[in-house]
Amino acid sequence: MAIRNALSIAAAILVIGGLLSAVLPEYYLRLLNLSAISAVAVIGLNFAFGYAGLISLGHAAFVGVGAYGLAILTVTSGWSPWLAAPAAIAATAVLAALIGYPLLRLRGHYLALATLGLNVSFYIVTSNWIDLTGGTNGIARIPELTIGTLAVAGEHRFLWLALVVLAIVAALAAILHGSRHGREMMAVRDDEIASEMIGIDTTRVKITAFVLSAVCAAIAGCLFALHVRFVAPEDFTYAHSITYLAMLIVGGESTIVGAILGAILLTFLPEWLRFLGTAYLFFFGLLMLCILVFLPTGLVGLGQRLRRSRKPSSAASVRVPEAKP
Repeated sequence: MAIRNALSIAAAILVIGGLLSAVLPEYYLRLLNLSAISAVAVIGLNFAFGYAGLISLGHAAFVGVGAYGLAILTVTSGWSPWLAAPAAIAATAVLAALIGYPLLRLRGHYLALATLGLNVSFYIVTSNWIDLTGGTNGIARIPELTIGTLAVAGEHRFLWLALVVLAIVAALAAILHGSRHGREMMAVRDDEIASEMIGIDTTRVKITAFVLSAVCAAIAGCLFALHVRFVAPEDFTYAHSITYLAMLIVGGESTIVGAILGAILLTFLPEWLRFLGTAYLFFFGLLMLCILVFLPTGLVGLGQRLRRSRKPSSAASVRVPEAKP
C-alpha cells in the first residue's frame, strides 16, 4: 500500500509538472523551479516537525550547507557537480548528526530557539569567512550540471531535473510514512514518555528524523546552487527557515501533498499579490493567522473536509420503511 501511494505521488508530480512546463511562460517556469526546490526542503522539514514533532527554525542553515558545499567543491576545487552534490549531502548529514545529538536533548521552545541560533550562527560564519565562502559577495559562476554532452541549462530543462528529484524524495517520504520507522516517529511526536515505555529508542528516532530532514535540505540546497549558479549568505537566513515552516503549516503538516502545495502557494503568492506592494507582508501575516485559527490542518485538511461534506451521510442513505396503519 505504501509503495502504491509512493508511485502515485511520484507519477502525479511528473505528469502535472510536465503539463505545466508545456504551457507556462519562462518567468513562471522559474517560479515553478523554485517551488520544486522549496518543496524538497519542506518535505525534509516534515520529517522533523510533522513526523517527529521537532520544532526546527534552522532548516535554511542545512539548505545553505548543501548549497555552499556544492559551490565550494565545484568552483574552488574544480569538482564535477555529480561528485560535489553527494559529498555536500553526506557532509550535511554528518554535521546534522553531530549537532543533533546534544541539541535534541532540548524540547519545545528551547529547541526552537537553539535551532534559530544555529541558523544565525551559519549566517555569521558564511558572511565573515571570506577565504572560504566569499563573505557577503557569495560564490558565483557555479558550473552547470551536464548529462553527457547535454547541459541542464534553462528553466525548462532544469524543471525536469527538479521534478525528478522531487518525485524521488516524495516517494521515499511516502514509503517512510507507512513504515515502522515512520510510525515510531509519529509515536514520539504524540507522546515521548509513552513511546519510551513501549521500548522505542526516542533518542535514535529523533536523531534519525533530524538527519533525514537535513539530508533533504541539502538536496534542495544543491538544486538551488545549480539553478541560480550563485550562493550568498542572504539566501539562507532565519527568515527562510520561518518561510519553510509556514509552507508546511499552510499546506498541512505530516502530509507530503501538503508540503508540496504549501511550497507552491507561498512561492507564487508574492507574484500574485505584487499589486499590494509592501502591504503583502500584512496580508501574509493575516493569512497565516486565519489558517492557524480556522484551518489548523492546512490546505490538505480543507480538501478532506470538503470531500467528507460531499458524501451523503449513512443515515440519509438508509431508507426507513413507512409504518403501515
